[in-house]
Amino acid sequence: MVPERRARFLIDINLRTVGPLDALWHLLNFVAPAVFVGATGAALAKLLWRRELAGAGWLRLAAWGSVAGTLALVAGLVGFGRDGRMATYGAMVGAVALALWWAGFVRRR
Repeated sequence: MVPERRARFLIDINLRTVGPLDALWHLLNFVAPAVFVGATGAALAKLLWRRELAGAGWLRLAAWGSVAGTLALVAGLVGFGRDGRMATYGAMVGAVALALWWAGFVRRR
């Protein structure tokens, strides 16, 4: 591609607007990893610590994990200026684990 045409193509892409449905899909795809890790982590925690977490509901654990993971993703987006960094995903896993520990073991007391 000719450099002039390539530059014009990039400018045209940057000037596009995002419609409401596209914005919804972007938001859902941004939050999806946090919800998946939160729900999976809650299910695995309930499976591994069955007796200790008998009083904690799966939905409550999954909600705490998902919210903590989403906050970690937002912090990574703000901190790094873009989405999808491996450090952000590592922080998300750590935040979900911390939230599950807090919601399942500390908060019950």
